[in-house]
Amino acid sequence: MDDLQLIGIAWRLDHLRWVPTDVLTTIVTSDGACMTPAAGGPPNARGDREFAKRLCGGCPVQNECLELELRAAGAETVGVWGGMTDDDRRALYPHWLRRGDRTERGAR
Repeated sequence: MDDLQLIGIAWRLDHLRWVPTDVLTTIVTSDGACMTPAAGGPPNARGDREFAKRLCGGCPVQNECLELELRAAGAETVGVWGGMTDDDRRALYPHWLRRGDRTERGAR
């Protein structure tokens, strides 16, 4: 992904800046496509964009999931979250940080 795409994703997450982390957690765990018993929870597959697209395609809470993972893990992120691979999220992280303060951002 290039920087312009990553900046656009960071901007897309701005509306979630002040949503409390516990609310995001509830939304993602109750409405996330990967949280169904058949899916078995979020996967730890690394570096596969096609897998991320297939797994998260059509998920109604991709943005919430991505915001939650960036808060919780930051640059140490692993697996597929919010339709993105860990490498893509690591590249997104500095752009996300520049977008401003977040409520209850996890420890860094």
